[in-house]
Amino acid sequence: MTLPIAQDPDRLRTALDQLAGLAFTKGHGTGNDFILVPDLSGESELAPDHVEALCDRHFGVGADGLIRVVESTHLIEGRDLLEDHPEATWFMDYRNADGSVSEMCGNGVRVFVHYLATRGLVDLEIGQQLQIGTRAGLRTVTRIGEEQYSTDMGPWSYIDPELAEERASDSLVLAAGLADPRPALSISMGNPHTVVALAEDADLADLDLAKQPNVEPVPPNGTNVEFVVAADPLFLNGVGRLELRVHERGVGETLSCGTGACAAATAVRIWAGDRDALAWEVGVPGGIVGVEFIPQSDGTERVILSGPATLIFDGTVA
Repeated sequence: MTLPIAQDPDRLRTALDQLAGLAFTKGHGTGNDFILVPDLSGESELAPDHVEALCDRHFGVGADGLIRVVESTHLIEGRDLLEDHPEATWFMDYRNADGSVSEMCGNGVRVFVHYLATRGLVDLEIGQQLQIGTRAGLRTVTRIGEEQYSTDMGPWSYIDPELAEERASDSLVLAAGLADPRPALSISMGNPHTVVALAEDADLADLDLAKQPNVEPVPPNGTNVEFVVAADPLFLNGVGRLELRVHERGVGETLSCGTGACAAATAVRIWAGDRDALAWEVGVPGGIVGVEFIPQSDGTERVILSGPATLIFDGTVA
């Protein structure tokens, strides 16, 4: 078993030494924080050790994940996407804090596009849209304010459609702070999520999400696990409301998860039996994000995620 890099000083020092002189920017979306590394021409492929060392909160910069800012033409996945979407000239190359590659990050998309806009890499005024490439496919981002963006996250889907349709549940989840396993529903937002409903705010507060929850059966590529408490009343002025905490695959507990907020709102709508509820407000420890469902003619629903994006500081690895 490979130790985390923070427990292996030689690996850590080697990784940071190899990164000397690397320029980066720190940013966050509702507290979900990222290191952005500009590599426009795709010349600086970062190894998992490099990502893990930079994201380490004690010895590195500290972040939930790393975003390599690269032109789509310099990645295999980007070139494949360009064949059908030549306008997607930028690719969000996202890595979890443990160095593993991730398909998608909802908060990260907003921060990525805000970086492109503020650094003059794209011209994006309020009201304008930008299409970018991700490993989960094309994403369309609209600038709705100075530091506010909405993202068309594409359609949601069930990970196990048969069980989900039959029971509105497909797995059991046990987490530290829960006495017994709870039924859960797994939703794909281009990346996997497993959502658990809790009854009270106190139940949510008592969870210890430093420890990875146990999911049975776990989806093939692992899963992010969201714990939600619905507001009482659930709807206020036609907007559904819920509170969320999340343990992210390859990271641990984070202050926010954009795709997780989308998955959680999807699951609560299904459990509430109210598919006409299209607008949702999701409270996360780092703030509030908006989720909206757009019904399509083929029966699917596209999900729109909105929220802030902030750049904190620029730096260079010493």
